[in-house]
Amino acid sequence: MARIAGVNIPTNKRVEIGLTYIFGIGHFKSKEICKKIGIPTEKRVSELSDDEVLKIRELIDSEYHVEGELRREVAVNIKRLMDLGCYRGLRHRKGLPVRGQRTHTNARTRKGPAKAIAGKKKSVI
Repeated sequence: MARIAGVNIPTNKRVEIGLTYIFGIGHFKSKEICKKIGIPTEKRVSELSDDEVLKIRELIDSEYHVEGELRREVAVNIKRLMDLGCYRGLRHRKGLPVRGQRTHTNARTRKGPAKAIAGKKKSVI
């Protein structure tokens, strides 16, 4: 099992898919990394040599913000918005959708499970 940027990459997956397990690397960046190093995208992680894993690790460390560093940066940006008291910061603070989605219905991922309202009963027609 290859360990890159503190993440165990699954051995049975293709390299370009396995790299997406790292926070901050999606399909586009994983293809870009494979192209820069010269690894065929259909190659499996288990087939990588130690030299290739080392090249991937060095490239990611030098050119990309990933994992802990990126998570910290995102958290600091959100905290900055909250401290400013801007609209987006207030939405983060209240735990509501930030990007203009409707909240009358839906938004359950952000708001959490529905809470029952006392005294409200269903009307029977």
